Amino acid sequence: MDGVARRFRDPREALTAGLVLIPQELRLVPALSVAENVMLGHLPSRRRLGLRVVNRRALQEQAGVLLARLGFRGDPDVRVDSLPHAERQLVVIARALSRRARVLILDEPTAALEAREVRRLFDTIASLKRDGVGIIYISHRLEEVLELADRCTVLRDGRVVAALERAAFDLTGLVHHMTGRDVEATSADPRRPGGAPLLTGEGVSLATGEVVAIAGLLGSGTDRVLRRLFGAAGAITVQRGDRRRALRGPGDGVDAGLGFVSADRAQGLVQGASVRDNILLAALDRAGRGPGGLWWSRAAADAIVCALMDALDIRPRDPDRAVRELSGGNQQKLLFARWLAAEVAVLLLDEPTHGIDVKAKAQIQRLIREFAERGGGVVFASTDFSEVLSTGDAVLAMRQGAIVARLPTSGLTERHLRATLQG
Repeated sequence: MDGVARRFRDPREALTAGLVLIPQELRLVPALSVAENVMLGHLPSRRRLGLRVVNRRALQEQAGVLLARLGFRGDPDVRVDSLPHAERQLVVIARALSRRARVLILDEPTAALEAREVRRLFDTIASLKRDGVGIIYISHRLEEVLELADRCTVLRDGRVVAALERAAFDLTGLVHHMTGRDVEATSADPRRPGGAPLLTGEGVSLATGEVVAIAGLLGSGTDRVLRRLFGAAGAITVQRGDRRRALRGPGDGVDAGLGFVSADRAQGLVQGASVRDNILLAALDRAGRGPGGLWWSRAAADAIVCALMDALDIRPRDPDRAVRELSGGNQQKLLFARWLAAEVAVLLLDEPTHGIDVKAKAQIQRLIREFAERGGGVVFASTDFSEVLSTGDAVLAMRQGAIVARLPTSGLTERHLRATLQG
């Protein structure tokens, strides 16, 4: 920094030097308020009766200014764990801005933001650049890289494969550098799902062989619909063959053949456990031997896990590897593998390609379609409208917590979809 090589001993030393990181997995203190999380580590204080206490008025004012820059319209006094994922991300970005960073490192900062929030963030980045702040912007959304970057460094398999000035890179070139080959744009094969009813409730109907997307702007409630479909609330019915079952809780959802993957991978993974243990969490009985699968069989477990790792291209092919050592894309595929191991009939996926590279994204979208083609059903929520249109057979448009339309994706444009969502 400033022309001098530095080797920081710990993150605190880097922070003191002016480097601020916003990681892909959000790091917040759930029990604290929004404002307290924004100013965490440097809470404004004052003296009262000889003691130093938090200056609540200054806290609200300082946090409020930062949040307003990002378009946050919620109450800064509420607990941060009461916010949806996208608004929690705004809190983390606001906290980084509060550090007066000299170098701001953003890891996939827009993955859960709607278009106007992305634009506001880009305006903030431009303002920071004018103020002399250096920005390291990590993203798999290549259109953002093309808009923002003055220079671009491309990594593949943990190694730098290209370092390019702005005039030297375009979309096709970046994709080629990232994957080592040209990746064709994914698109859903024309299908006419006409299978038997599989899942109904919360305004959603899903048939065998069908992929239904849920689209909505920030705060529209798409994540809540998925959780309710999993049995958290509401009147949900699952039908498999002649068996019809009403769900009374998430446990019933699992028993009925439903699998759920949240937008926050950290919620679904045991980070310190192995790939094997994470994949088999919902399918321990399949790795058993003897009456009722009473005895654990390592050979049976490895046969299931290794077959899924091969089928889903989870790398490295090491079932003993700790999950925290995997990339985001491989962690996402692992969560998919968990429910395949459990032989579920329905997958409920919240932002299934959030924060993963273009190659892994194409793989996940292909896996979704293949799962449906084998007779399963998929309901997924996504803020990536191109993904909604290319992967789903139908899209449910949500506005202010309610489903306002069901639209076939055939012939549907992003402009039409966005107009429906905005009312």
